[in-house]
Amino acid sequence: MMQSNSRDIPEIDTKILQHSKVGIATQSKLEKLVELGIAISKEKDHHVLLKQILFGGQKLANAEAATLYTRTDDEELRFAIRSMDDTLPSFTIPLYDKDSGKPRHQNISTHVALTGETVRISDIYNENHGFDISGTRAFDESTGYRTVSMLTVPLSPRDGQIIGVLQLINAKDPVSGEIVPFTEEMASFCKALSSQAAVALENQKLIVAQRELMDSIVQVIASAIDAKSAYTGGHCERVPLLVEQLAKAAHDSNEKPFNDFKMVDDEAWRELLLAAWLHDCGKVTTPEHIVDKATKLETINNRIHEIRMRFEVLRRDAEIDYLKGVIAGDKNFTHDKLKKRWQWLDEAFAFVSKCNIGGEFMSQDKIDRLKEISKESWLRHFDDQLGLSEMEQKRLKECPTAPLPHVEQLLADKAEHLINWPVGFRQYVEQGSKKDFNMKIPEYMSNQGELHNLSISRGTLTTEDRFRINDHVIQTILMLKQLPNTKGLNNLVEFAGGHHEAMNGLGYPKGLKGEQMSLPARMLAIADIFEALTASDRPYKKAKTLSEAVRIMSFMQKDGHIDPNLFQLFLSSGIYLKYANTYLRPDQIDEVDVDSYLN
Repeated sequence: MMQSNSRDIPEIDTKILQHSKVGIATQSKLEKLVELGIAISKEKDHHVLLKQILFGGQKLANAEAATLYTRTDDEELRFAIRSMDDTLPSFTIPLYDKDSGKPRHQNISTHVALTGETVRISDIYNENHGFDISGTRAFDESTGYRTVSMLTVPLSPRDGQIIGVLQLINAKDPVSGEIVPFTEEMASFCKALSSQAAVALENQKLIVAQRELMDSIVQVIASAIDAKSAYTGGHCERVPLLVEQLAKAAHDSNEKPFNDFKMVDDEAWRELLLAAWLHDCGKVTTPEHIVDKATKLETINNRIHEIRMRFEVLRRDAEIDYLKGVIAGDKNFTHDKLKKRWQWLDEAFAFVSKCNIGGEFMSQDKIDRLKEISKESWLRHFDDQLGLSEMEQKRLKECPTAPLPHVEQLLADKAEHLINWPVGFRQYVEQGSKKDFNMKIPEYMSNQGELHNLSISRGTLTTEDRFRINDHVIQTILMLKQLPNTKGLNNLVEFAGGHHEAMNGLGYPKGLKGEQMSLPARMLAIADIFEALTASDRPYKKAKTLSEAVRIMSFMQKDGHIDPNLFQLFLSSGIYLKYANTYLRPDQIDEVDVDSYLN
């Protein structure tokens, strides 16, 4: 029977124990690696992500210190973050020589960033590694620190592009705490971590770039809308500023009804400001001549010029008739009669011209006078359907024509002045209106009748023009609904599409009441109104002074048009004055008795 050697048994047990410890340590590192990978893949905040990568790598490698570099678009390495509490260096490390353009392989970090290799050094000062360590030496001398072992790994995402470098310094023995070299196994774990970190950073970078691109496109659209009209320039830019200030005041308030209103994160702010930038995006569909309609007869041109020529014709006709009468010896044609006729034409044209401006209320007696003037007639000798575009010819094809010469009214509402909706458009709008909107659709897309326009009681817009203006909100909603339902932008349509709704339910396009609207949508309404009242670049109205704008908005508050609590906050927070000092002309900024409007 063979006897066992008792001295062999402890030796076998020790090896098993050592292997067991190594296995447990490896398992622990794997668990840490998985845990870190999950954490960094979920993190949205860029700075927090950098910290997770840095301190996660340091913990995984049991290193004394760590530094994380990021690669810039200028082909440099920037100190992003490091584990020590000292101030990060402000300088960057070029990857290529400034003069020769050659790659700089002399530094460890730049070499790793250029090649994608992992560099593991056991003793930085005593090992023949061939790298320039003057930077490390200078740091050690200035801080009293002693760098010994170093592990430098690249951060490389899917495409192989190196986007950063993780540098770990002085590995510590987990038992004795002594400084030891980084093992090959540890380098493998750190490379695995750096790959996950690089993907997380790249994903975050792509998301940020995507958002910046979208934000830029939004601002380009808003700028295009402002540029479309010389008279509304800057509106889409100024409204977000007012909304942001009002939202901040509500967010900071601890008083009812704003104590529960909080802009919870950057996503909430982004959504609100995007809505403010896009609130008028539907105006791209509004004809420019309606947006800029400064006079009642304005379309592409101001048609008062056509009417003036008719008055010129009548004036000359009167003079010709007088001269013919004199030649014929007809005593009914006297110079006094000619002068009276001229005087009547002068006064009539002056009245029509004043009506065209639209600055005064058109009472019934004024409308009646217009109708009397319109009964005057003039003789047309030329075909009014010559020289027209193909589209105009198609539109006028169904309009009746008369043999020439033809007697016409001085002011007229003709069949050709009535422009129908494009085929299918009216049905499309009506279907949308029945489902989502409460706006009544006019029978015609446009009514350019001269009497119809000159008889507008207030302002310069007809019912048809007003619908086309108001329709921009419907178009805004329809456009924004086509955007993918991106997380964080769920309320974009509601915010942007509600800036013409009223607390009393008499707004548009949906006729919502106050409780049906979110606070941000009501903020947009106040910002939109205040900017429009004080803007000095509108052709159809004079810019209001600060006190006039506040007084008008106070009436709107009493009438249930705007949110009274937000209006009070708008005044008490001083937003109105801060905005005025930046964007209003000095002559617009006058004294406002705020106390008289509060409570």
